[in-house]
Amino acid sequence: MRRLMLFSLLLTMSAAAAAQTSSATAASQRASTSAVLMSSNGPVVADYGKQPQSSDPVENNIAKEVRHELLMLPYHSLFDDLEYTVQGRTVTLSGSLTSEHGVTKADAENAVKRIEGVDKVINNIKILPASPMDERARIKVYRSLENTGSLSRYFWEAAPSIHIIVDNQRVTLKGFVNSEMDKNLATMAANQVPGIFQVTNELRVVK
Repeated sequence: MRRLMLFSLLLTMSAAAAAQTSSATAASQRASTSAVLMSSNGPVVADYGKQPQSSDPVENNIAKEVRHELLMLPYHSLFDDLEYTVQGRTVTLSGSLTSEHGVTKADAENAVKRIEGVDKVINNIKILPASPMDERARIKVYRSLENTGSLSRYFWEAAPSIHIIVDNQRVTLKGFVNSEMDKNLATMAANQVPGIFQVTNELRVVK
C-alpha cells in the first residue's frame, strides 16, 4: 500500500513539473513573439533598407519615425554609418561616425527620444578617432568605387547607398547594391587602394 501511495505521489509531482515547464515555455514563446526585433539592416539610406512590418502598430510607427529622424539629421555622409533596432518600446542606435560628425551621436539620441511611444534609447554609436591617414583612405576608396564599372550609379543620389567606413586603415563597405556582381566589384575596387589593410564587405543585395 505504501509503495502504491509513493508511486501515485511521484506521478503527481511529475505531472506538475511537466505542466510548469510547458507553461514557462509558452510564456517565453509569447514574450519573444511580442518583442519582435526590427532593424534598419544597415545604414539608413533613402529608398533602401526599409524595415519589416511588426504586428504591433506602435512598433511600426516607432521604426518609421526613427528612420525618418535619422535621415533628417544634417551632419552625416557616406563616410558615416547610422543604424537602429526597435524592440518593443526600446530603440538601440548603432554604427559609427567620423570625428567631424561626432555631434550627430547626441543629435540622433535626442531626436529619437522625442518620438511618441519610445520609452528607452540605447546609444551605441561609435565616434571614430581623427586620423589624416583614414581621411585620405576614405577619399581614395570612394574614388576607386565611383570609377569602377556600374558602381558609379550608387553615388549619383543625394544619399548614396554605399557607405565607406574606415577605421585604422581598415575598410568596411555598408549599404545596398542591386546585384552580387556589384557587391563583388566593390570589394575588388576597395582592395585596389594602396595602404588598405583589410576590406570587409557588408553590402546587402536588394532587387
